[in-house]
Amino acid sequence: MLKQERAAFISKRLNEIYPETPVPLNHKDAYQLLVAVLLSAQCTDARVNIVTPGLFAKASNAQDMAVLKEDEILEAIKSCGLAPKKSRAIKRLSEILVENYNGEVPNDYASLEALPGVGHKTASVVMSQWFGFPAFPVDTHIHRLAQRWGLTKKNNNVVKTERDLKLIFPKNLWNKLHLQIIFYGREFCSARGCRGVQCEICTNCYPKRKKPFD
Repeated sequence: MLKQERAAFISKRLNEIYPETPVPLNHKDAYQLLVAVLLSAQCTDARVNIVTPGLFAKASNAQDMAVLKEDEILEAIKSCGLAPKKSRAIKRLSEILVENYNGEVPNDYASLEALPGVGHKTASVVMSQWFGFPAFPVDTHIHRLAQRWGLTKKNNNVVKTERDLKLIFPKNLWNKLHLQIIFYGREFCSARGCRGVQCEICTNCYPKRKKPFD
């Protein structure tokens, strides 16, 4: 099966399995999504969804978060990985949003990526899932599956994986597809579960593969 054939099969099958793609992080607006995605680094979405109600009860917007003490933010998010670093970032980015953007989240990559704790992946999620701009945020699930499915080279970094996925899939599919791949990776093609030789998509893309693809 050629790469384009694999991509077509993958897209079709994921649409059948996941016709709807709700954003897995609970949020009410762009600011809450930004904070939730920042918290999700080295932390599960399930844990973030446990933590954010308490955090947003203290401060649900940039103006209120900016006046909280860093220790108050840390107390609310301490069960998340890298909590001290994240509490500093949330405090400072909230201050910047109030100072420079009237408390609103900017809708361009340069401004988002200039915020403390916000890298390209976090900015891409906000741009795609809130503002609707075509984007293909690459997390560990997408990076792993893109390699297993032969859509990018095995030793590529996430930057090259994002580039390759954008080249092979139509732009109008990106926002939905990146969530579909994440859902599939969690449910059927986990890091230690499938290993490239068990799930439906892996076995259809590479029916002759016998050894685990790590």
